[in-house]
Amino acid sequence: MTATAGRIVLPDEAGLRLAVEILRADSVVAFPTETVYGLGGNALSEKAVAEIYRLKQRPSWNPLIVHVANVAAARSLAEDWPEVANELAARFWPGPLTLVVTRARHLTGMGAADATVAVRVPAHNVALQLLEACRLPLAAPSANRSESLSPTTAQHVLRSLPEVPLVLDGGAATLGIESTVLDVTGEAPRLLRPGALGLREIRDLVGAIDLPGEVADGSARPSPGMSRRHYAPRARVLLSDDPRADDDRTGILTYEGAGQDGPNVELLSADPGEYAADLYAALHRLDDAGVATIIVRNPPPGEEWLAIRDRLARAAAAS
Repeated sequence: MTATAGRIVLPDEAGLRLAVEILRADSVVAFPTETVYGLGGNALSEKAVAEIYRLKQRPSWNPLIVHVANVAAARSLAEDWPEVANELAARFWPGPLTLVVTRARHLTGMGAADATVAVRVPAHNVALQLLEACRLPLAAPSANRSESLSPTTAQHVLRSLPEVPLVLDGGAATLGIESTVLDVTGEAPRLLRPGALGLREIRDLVGAIDLPGEVADGSARPSPGMSRRHYAPRARVLLSDDPRADDDRTGILTYEGAGQDGPNVELLSADPGEYAADLYAALHRLDDAGVATIIVRNPPPGEEWLAIRDRLARAAAAS
């Protein structure tokens, strides 16, 4: 059985069976996680990994995160598994934390930083059922064109990647923002990408965390999400402390207690977790409304808004 391009199916027994057939044939399937939808392919297959890069038009220096069903599967992809990785996995997996570890010698064809691999166990029933059913580690970046807005629904996937053979529809992603990425290959864990898991929770477990430095585009890096421009809608994004719309071709993204009402205004929660959960969906809605510019009210200061500020700053970066 084969799937036609752009097919959305429910993640029932038949849908999962079809997804497994496609994955075992070294093709790709989009599937939901608690963060965003991922474009999955067999991480052990150079053909499948190449198809991910082709569909996303992703530069070869930008690595992929491998999703696995459990800690044992993650350890099998690592040449070295430090004790801090055990501690973090025990506390936060399944969940929105990605660990960068030294890559096992048998894991080839992944591109980008050859010495390491990024792994996580997703906290989503459909993702876990798929991983258990296919018995493969799935390289799965967000299911969208490179640099563009991440998908939080199955419909978002097909708008960006209409050639995807199959999308498992698990509803809207609950967290709505990508995983936090930690490099645990050094003396202290190093933050590579802020994300849905807060740094305070991580520090409470492992102590101090080194913060990331700048990485030039075109250079190999150990984690996705480090490009200067990323997570961008079609419309131009501007950040402002006092956003105002001059015409109906301008959209506003703001939050409760700091915003205004009107056409093409997306008013999100003032809670950072709830804001993050609807951020990409709100940007998709403004894109769908046909606005040319989206003016975003700068999020509040504070570490709990760090991942949101990171995403918006990259979305606003000039192409």
